[in-house]
Amino acid sequence: MTDPLADQLARLPAAALGAVLALGLVLVLAWTASVSRGVAAGRAVPASMAHAPAEAARLLRQGRRTTLSADRLLWRVGGWGLFPVAVLLIALVPVGETALLPGSLGVVWANALDVVVWALVWLLGWGANSVAGLVGGYRFLALALGYELPLMFALVAPAIAASSLDLAVVADAQSSLWYAVWMPVAFVAYLVGVLGFAVSGPLAAPVGSEVSDGALAELSGPDLLVVRAGRHALMGAGAAIAVPLFLGGGSGPWLPDAVWVVLKALLLTGALAWAAGRLPTLRTHQLMEPLWTILLPLVVLQDLVVAVLVVSGS
Repeated sequence: MTDPLADQLARLPAAALGAVLALGLVLVLAWTASVSRGVAAGRAVPASMAHAPAEAARLLRQGRRTTLSADRLLWRVGGWGLFPVAVLLIALVPVGETALLPGSLGVVWANALDVVVWALVWLLGWGANSVAGLVGGYRFLALALGYELPLMFALVAPAIAASSLDLAVVADAQSSLWYAVWMPVAFVAYLVGVLGFAVSGPLAAPVGSEVSDGALAELSGPDLLVVRAGRHALMGAGAAIAVPLFLGGGSGPWLPDAVWVVLKALLLTGALAWAAGRLPTLRTHQLMEPLWTILLPLVVLQDLVVAVLVVSGS
């Protein structure tokens, strides 16, 4: 009979290595998103690559300000919690048959972590005890109601097709054809959701100039740096989750599975960040109608088509 404690201790080095690799991948994806946003803003690639560390150094030297009667604990939890959520999302991504956080409910956990972002961005606005922050927090909650339902139904489509909530099983089911090809509406709805929980691109109104940066209005120094890094990391983590969901996981010629997963995640992160930098930010009320009356019915119809095809083919 094996000793459970000894078995767990024997797995610690591998788990520690996996955690380091997940953290490293999140940092690379966040840096890719930052560089791609710089390119979208008109900077050359070398200038964009140099801008990120220079801006980080500037914010680290900047003093941290606060507001009168701010709830500093909630404020800090909201800002510093974004990056760990991105790391947890990356930990769900399977490389071959394994992931740092393996399990049969990966799709559900990915959606649950996305919802955690609601609370964190809200705390950013609430904890600062400022008008602009509070307005930004409320706007994010309103916007989240618009993008979250299409995102949830978008996650359902690959799960129906693979008859599993396990991300590894979903990825393996795409050996012949990626789900992004025959589930384009679900794929687009998912990407819109990624821009939503990264608070970027057209869905960046809660942190936009219209409300003096909204939920980010009172942030400065290291706090602002961490939130910016967290938003970039969430975009990269959302792109990485899309790899097993819609892009065939590690499938691809010649290269190992792990390399394909990273390459696909990097390319999708760069494309999303570039699009976020090029598309205009829309006001919350301009987004709610198309999200609820156009995107949501279309993605529900996509789920229905997938379900009919699965049942008819079984």
